[in-house]
Amino acid sequence: MSGTTEHKKTPRKAAIASWAGTTLEYYDFAVYGTASALVLNQLFFPPELPEGIRVLLSMVTFAVGYLVRPLGAFILGPLGDKFGRKFVMMLTLFGIGFCTFVIGCLPTYEQIGVLAPILLVVIRVIQGLSVSGEQASAIAMSLEHAPERRRGFTTSFTTSGSASGGLLATAVFIPFAAMPQEALLSWGWRVPFWLSAVVVVAAYIIRRTLEEPPAFIETQAIKVDLAPIKQALRFHWRAIIRVAACAMIAGVSYLFATFVVSFATTGYGLNGAIMLWVPVLSSFLSMFFTPFAGYVADLIGRRTVFLIGAFGSGVAAVPYFWAITQGDWVLIFTFGIISHGIFYASANAAWPSFFAEMFPNRVRVSGLAVGTQIGFAISGAIGPVAATALAGPDLTNWIGPSILAIALMAISVIAALTAKETHTYTVDEIDDLQQSQLEKDTVTAAIVVPAQR
Repeated sequence: MSGTTEHKKTPRKAAIASWAGTTLEYYDFAVYGTASALVLNQLFFPPELPEGIRVLLSMVTFAVGYLVRPLGAFILGPLGDKFGRKFVMMLTLFGIGFCTFVIGCLPTYEQIGVLAPILLVVIRVIQGLSVSGEQASAIAMSLEHAPERRRGFTTSFTTSGSASGGLLATAVFIPFAAMPQEALLSWGWRVPFWLSAVVVVAAYIIRRTLEEPPAFIETQAIKVDLAPIKQALRFHWRAIIRVAACAMIAGVSYLFATFVVSFATTGYGLNGAIMLWVPVLSSFLSMFFTPFAGYVADLIGRRTVFLIGAFGSGVAAVPYFWAITQGDWVLIFTFGIISHGIFYASANAAWPSFFAEMFPNRVRVSGLAVGTQIGFAISGAIGPVAATALAGPDLTNWIGPSILAIALMAISVIAALTAKETHTYTVDEIDDLQQSQLEKDTVTAAIVVPAQR
């Protein structure tokens, strides 16, 4: 056995590295979502348009970044299965960070006219392509490095990064949102975008020493003449559709982070700086509650925790919208934190292991990336735009957005009920469980046998 290298699992390092990347991804998401609701609608579109239309157009630019994600998943997912989870994690890290920084440098409509929103859309497209492989690779990395009975807990740190990224972005934006309007619109809005460079450097330092998980290395040791994406689409298309439908619950979070801000400030004249404290406090709670819910998912099952979280977040969104119409800050904070900080955090904790364990090792990133990004694209593109349209031209109708939240929840819950529970299986057993005999025979037949000398 001399000359061989022993590959060990490093769950703590993998969890931290995954958390760091998702923090950057959701820092971008929250910064752009907040900015699109507060300032981008005023800076990048013709001022003669009604305010409701400008908000809607701003939400469309937000949606564009999600619409291109499935395309990016078809590109980056197979790269993660072929060249490694770390390879894609590093690639997407710099792609996301670069685009976020550049948005902060863009000239406005007043400076270059219609070219301003065009450039904004182009950058969002590049950013959407970059982000599409980040979470899938990070989840696969942490899942395959995790101890067998702690996979839910370990992978939950990936989505815990969404809470910390949202918290960081919103917290950064609060002092700028409280600035005089002239200063905010001239230069203040740019600073949160530029600060993404700090997150990129920190994430790079954490990720650079991370090694590929042993399970991936063992799989790659056997050369197979069958593309991961082809295998995933042929044998796991049902799982991809199921994951896409389950991922629709993310639309509730998108409403919470983007639409609600403009709904409260434009529709009901509530203080924007105070309103931003709702996602800050709920994200702060999520940072700690998400790993706890991931731990619970290891005890009682991923599907159970996901169902509780998905159902609760959708239902609790309804009184949250209503509370905004009443201008009751106590109810706004209470329902906002319950919906997002507890229920959505539960679904967010369970889905990384729940979705990833629907695929065998060889196609895990491909299947997970394509499935989640289709779901995120639909809910991310439709959610804020549809909610804004349903709220009416004056953004005061709360019934339409409430029905939308319930619909997204229902799709997710029904899809999750069709999935197998896998928390009692090992990773090797999942590989066997999630492959049909036909798939096993097909992969075996495609093994490349080295030529004999």
